[in-house]
Amino acid sequence: MQTIIITGGGQGIGKACTLAFVQAGWNVGIVGRRAELLEALAAEHEAVLALPCDVSDEDSVDAAFDKALAEWGHLDCLFNNAGISVMGGTIDETSVADFRRAIDINLTGSFICARAAFARMRGQEPQGGRIINNGSVSAYVPRWGSAPYTASKHAITGLTRSISLDGRPFNIACGQIDIGNALTDMAEKMTKGVPQANGEIAVEPVMDVSNVASSVLHMASLPLEANVQFMTVMASAMPYIGRG
Repeated sequence: MQTIIITGGGQGIGKACTLAFVQAGWNVGIVGRRAELLEALAAEHEAVLALPCDVSDEDSVDAAFDKALAEWGHLDCLFNNAGISVMGGTIDETSVADFRRAIDINLTGSFICARAAFARMRGQEPQGGRIINNGSVSAYVPRWGSAPYTASKHAITGLTRSISLDGRPFNIACGQIDIGNALTDMAEKMTKGVPQANGEIAVEPVMDVSNVASSVLHMASLPLEANVQFMTVMASAMPYIGRG
C-alpha cells in the first residue's frame, strides 16, 4: 500500500487531502500541533496515523517520521502543506515577530519536513519517493499587505527547485502546487470581501477544496519517472490573471 505524510493534515486543505488519499487506498500519516484533531481523524479511518508534532522542531519531526516508517516500512510521498497566513498590513505595520513566525512555520517547517522525508527516501529500499510542496499563487504575485506570507511562498519555490535537482540521483521527485482561493476556514474571508490592489474591498470567487485534493492526489500518483514540477489550481475567476 502506498504511503504519504501530510503536514497540517487535520484541517482545511490537509484534511481534504487526507480523506482523498484514504479513499484512494493510501496509508496516510497526518502531522500537526493539535493532537486532538489528528487523533479524531485517525479514530474514524484505520488507514490514518496521527503524528502530532511541531513542524518547526526538527527533533519532533524526526520522531514523527520514524514512527511512520516503523509502522509502514517505507515512505512514498510527503505533502508539505502546513502553513500560516500573516496578512493585513504594510511592511512598516508588520512586526518582526510575525515575519519570523511566518518564515519559521511556512519555510523552515517545510525545509525540516522535506529534509526528514528526503533522508528516509534516500535510505530506503527501493530508493526514492516524492515531495510535494504547497506554495501559493502568492509565490508569483503578492496580495496587498502580505510581505511575510509572500516572502515565505517565494522561498518555497526555491526550495522546490533545489530539492528537485538534489533528488535526481536518488529517484526523489519534487513538485509544487500553488493554490488560489480554495474554500477553507482560512479563505472564508474571500466570500465577505478582501483588500484589492487598488484599495477597494471586494468579494472574490472561491472553489471547493476537493479540487485541491484531487490535484495533489494526481501529482502523488504519478510514477517516479514523471513529475508535475509546478501546478496552479485556482478559482477560475479570481483576480490573478492580467489586471484581475
